[in-house]
Amino acid sequence: MKLKKIVDSFNYAIDGIIYTVRTQRNMKIHMCVTLLVLILCLFFDISKIEMLILAITIAMVIGAELFNTAIEAVIDMNTNYYHPLAKIAKNVAAGAVVVTALNAVLVGYIIFWDKLSNLSYILLNKIKESEPHTIFILLVIVSIATIIAKAIFGEGTPLKGGMPSGHSALAFSIATAISFITEEPICMMLSFLMAFITAQSRVDAEVHSLFEVIVGAIFGMLITILIFTIFR
Repeated sequence: MKLKKIVDSFNYAIDGIIYTVRTQRNMKIHMCVTLLVLILCLFFDISKIEMLILAITIAMVIGAELFNTAIEAVIDMNTNYYHPLAKIAKNVAAGAVVVTALNAVLVGYIIFWDKLSNLSYILLNKIKESEPHTIFILLVIVSIATIIAKAIFGEGTPLKGGMPSGHSALAFSIATAISFITEEPICMMLSFLMAFITAQSRVDAEVHSLFEVIVGAIFGMLITILIFTIFR
């Protein structure tokens, strides 16, 4: 009987995590970033101390998001009208998540910056040796990959809605390509600014959610880097 209670308590905890991932946009972002960090750990020489720091940091961010979701649920259960104290409680809980997330960014910067800067220098030289027609090939591949992703998720149409955002993927793909090819900082800034405006317009028009736009941007940038590396 005691063993069953222990198993049930673990099941309830896992159900809570699954609910948060399924319903909370920020938790989905946290999980995607966590996977990215763990993948980077496989490619770089991460010491035991650095791994411990990363594990604690990741646990803090995810734990803060879980507490934030729990607090919001309790407040919504007990308050069916606007109350200034309820607003304060939700804002403070959200503030705790922001603090842990900023701390995670700082930890990631300290641990990965030197490792990524060396890799970026090698990758940038390879990309600058690419042929001009690579950009055309790149845009076709990003478009096809986006359509395949939409088909897998079964949402939206090839040109409207769904996961990921095709407009965001193409916009950030072009911006990334321009940034690799040119050496002018102003061109890089303007290209990413236009990409950001394109992505923001999809959210404002309620065609895509913020999460779909972010996934599309990351999707487009990663494919761009991969293609430039292959066709160098």
